[in-house]
Amino acid sequence: MQIIRDIAMLRRAVSALQQGGKSVALVPTMGALHDGHLSLVRMGKRVADHVIVSIFVNPTQFGPNEDFAAYPRDEARDAALLAQDGVALLWAPDVTTMYPGGHSTHIEVAELGADYCGAARPGHFDGVATVVSKLFNQVRPDVAIFGEKDWQQLAIIRRMARDLDFALDILGAPIARDTDGLALSSRNAYLSAEQRAAAVAFPDALKAAAKAIAGGADVAETLARAEADVVAGGFDSVDYVALADADNLERLSEYRKPARLLAAARMGKTRLIDNLAVG
Repeated sequence: MQIIRDIAMLRRAVSALQQGGKSVALVPTMGALHDGHLSLVRMGKRVADHVIVSIFVNPTQFGPNEDFAAYPRDEARDAALLAQDGVALLWAPDVTTMYPGGHSTHIEVAELGADYCGAARPGHFDGVATVVSKLFNQVRPDVAIFGEKDWQQLAIIRRMARDLDFALDILGAPIARDTDGLALSSRNAYLSAEQRAAAVAFPDALKAAAKAIAGGADVAETLARAEADVVAGGFDSVDYVALADADNLERLSEYRKPARLLAAARMGKTRLIDNLAVG
């Protein structure tokens, strides 16, 4: 596996991989890899001839009081996992490569980024859209793969790619979960053993709410009950539990397909997100 940190070298390497009409899949990550990330790599291997993974902890998507400095980083471990899974190239730029002096352009996907995590983390999705657009231009993949765990992010990236005429396919990979149902996340490492045991209340509450809504229960009452169940299970607060149109993310007061439950909750200093299809 090649490890590349320079854009000119990256483009030469990608061009070599694409010779003879070979296809390339890009899996963007911030490192601290787990089985969820590796499931994206394996999807990439099924849909393309070569897989490129990027690791970049993007400062522009973190707020001033968020965990940028503390975000887990272990490139050597991550690289070993990727090499073992047959990744062709690891793109690992530093901040000055991604954002050279004088960088003053950002991308905002209006409306889709305003609610949910966008409201709780102002500017977050501008940072995501900007860095992903740069990755698309740097790597120029045939397909890019993102996890469905951040459903809002996936919807924003799909809209950005469509609006800006990026010539690639965007695929969503199913959420990878631990045996108790908690969605895998690099931030799960922040949880103590006691918190980790209690965190199952989050997916359990969403599962019950999704089943109730699909069965005809009142949406507002069901969402309120889910929030209460998450807090009762040991979380300190809930940023939101919402029923949304799965495509345009519009909040729904009544169930209609396609619909998705979107949620974010906080336990101590750790903020977790999750979502479930309804029906």
